[in-house]
Amino acid sequence: MPDFDIRPATEHDLETILKIYNQEVLYGTATWNRTAFDLNYFKIWFKQLKNQNFPVFVVEDIQNQVVAGYACYDQFRSIQGFQQTVEHSIFLNPDYAGQGLGSKLLQYLIEQAQVQKLHIMVAAIDSENTSSIRLHEKLGFVQTAYMPQVGQKFGQWRDLVLLQLNLDRA
Repeated sequence: MPDFDIRPATEHDLETILKIYNQEVLYGTATWNRTAFDLNYFKIWFKQLKNQNFPVFVVEDIQNQVVAGYACYDQFRSIQGFQQTVEHSIFLNPDYAGQGLGSKLLQYLIEQAQVQKLHIMVAAIDSENTSSIRLHEKLGFVQTAYMPQVGQKFGQWRDLVLLQLNLDRA
């Protein structure tokens, strides 16, 4: 099994991040976006997160120097009262699935959010992604909502599960 390193993303990583995300846009349900994005979009996204002091991390296969996935968080809602609540995202290259990288990235995000003195971390997960839901529950997240048919992907209505972690108690 390869060795992996988690590090802050750089602008150099954005092409790989774009490929990983667009793979999920086109073929998966971890995001309900249906149209692939371009590199300029991710450059703006990256700059906005950095300007708001929100992190983007990549997990890298050290031996091959390949970015295997990325993770980030952003403000849950753009309303002042939600400033201490974030929603996170984790996306992996499918070639690296099942190696525990999602768990490592999520643990890393939780630690970073605690350092930043954030209060709540939210996960919004497609209801059929039971492995992600189980992972979050294993790390202390609690399901707080089940929202049937709130989105569409591949011509089907999708159900959304919201889970949250109180970072003060984690």
